Amino acid sequence: MSTDSLVPETRVLAIASHVVYGYVGNKMATLVMQLLGCDVAALNTVHFSNHTGYRQFKGTRATAEQITELYEGLCQSHLTDFDVMLSGYAPSAAAVEAVGAIGMDLQRKAEKNPGSFFWVLDPVMGDQGRLYVSNDVVPAYKTIIHHADLILPNQFEAETLSGIKITSLSTLAEAITAIHATYNVPHIIITSVDLSRFTQSPSSQTTTPPDSLTVIGSTTRSDGSPRLFRIDVPALDCYFSGTGDMFAALIVARLREAVFAADPQLRTTKSWVSPDEVKATDLPLARATVQVLASMHSVLEKTMEARDAELRAADTRGDEVLSEEERLKREHLRKSKAAEVRLVRNVQYLREPTVVFQAQEWRKEDLPAGSQ
Repeated sequence: MSTDSLVPETRVLAIASHVVYGYVGNKMATLVMQLLGCDVAALNTVHFSNHTGYRQFKGTRATAEQITELYEGLCQSHLTDFDVMLSGYAPSAAAVEAVGAIGMDLQRKAEKNPGSFFWVLDPVMGDQGRLYVSNDVVPAYKTIIHHADLILPNQFEAETLSGIKITSLSTLAEAITAIHATYNVPHIIITSVDLSRFTQSPSSQTTTPPDSLTVIGSTTRSDGSPRLFRIDVPALDCYFSGTGDMFAALIVARLREAVFAADPQLRTTKSWVSPDEVKATDLPLARATVQVLASMHSVLEKTMEARDAELRAADTRGDEVLSEEERLKREHLRKSKAAEVRLVRNVQYLREPTVVFQAQEWRKEDLPAGSQ
C-alpha cells in the first residue's frame, strides 16, 4: 500500500471490548485504525467469545482495577505517547471511572502542548429506548464526558445525556446545544437519527429523503453555540453489530487527517476547534464524517450481499427434527453469524472511499415554523 493513502502518523490508545469471533468493540476498531495507518495499543475491557447479539457467549469482564493496572504498566515503561484515545464499552460504573482517569491523566501529560492529545469518547449506554448497562453507569459517564474532546452518542444516549426527549428537529437542536453547554464538549456527533419521523418545513432546503438515516454533527464556536451539520445516508435493511465501533475508529483516523489538511495552527489548538468563521460544512469534523459514512455504506452493502449468499447456501438439514425453540435458536445463530461485518475482504472501501454523501449546514431557518 502506498503511504499516500495513509493518514498522518497517529498513536492511539483504544479502550473497548474484545471478542474472539467477529468484529465489534476493539476487534473492529483496532483493525480499522491499523488499516488506515494508525499505530494502535488495545486495552480490552471484556474478553468474550462473540458479541452479545448471539444471545449466548462465554468470557470475562475486566474489573476497574485490572484496567488501571494495565495502564500503570504502560506508564512505568513510558509507553504513553498517544496522540488520541478512543474509549468505548466499559462493563461497570467503576470501569467507566477508571477509563476516565486514564483519559484525564493523558490530558495532564499533554497540557503543555495544546492539540497534541485528543480524546474521542463513545458513551456506550443503550439504544432503541433502553439502557443495556446498569443505571449507575449513566452518572459515571456524565462525570467523565466533561473531559472528552469529541463524543459519539446515538439518539437514545443523546437523550440520556441531555435530559431532552428528541421528537423533532427543534428538540434535536436543543439536545445538542444542551450537551455542549452542560458538559463543555467541543465536538458532538449523534449517530443515526431517523429524521423522517419528525415534522419538516415545506420550505426547507434539506428535507430528509425517505428510508434514510441522518448523522448530525457539531463543533462549538467560541461563544459555545453549535455549528450544526447533517449528512443523510440510505438506511440498509439489516441490523449489524459493531457499526458504532467502526464509525468511531474511522472518525479517529479521518478527523486526524482533516485536521492536518486544515490550517496548520489547528493542530496546536486545544481540542482542534476551528475558528468561528469556518462554516459548519467546512469543519474538519464534517469533512471527516463524509469520508467515514462513505466507507461504512460500501462495507455494509458488501456485508449484506455476503450475508444473503451465506444464508442461501446454509445447510438447514436436520432443522426439521428440532423443537420449535431449538429451531428458532439455530436460525438466530445462523443469521447472527451471517451478518458479521465483512471487514477484511473490503479494505479498499476503508482506504479509498467513494464519497457520495455531502454534509449540509443545518440552520435555524431549516426548522419547522413555530418550533424555534
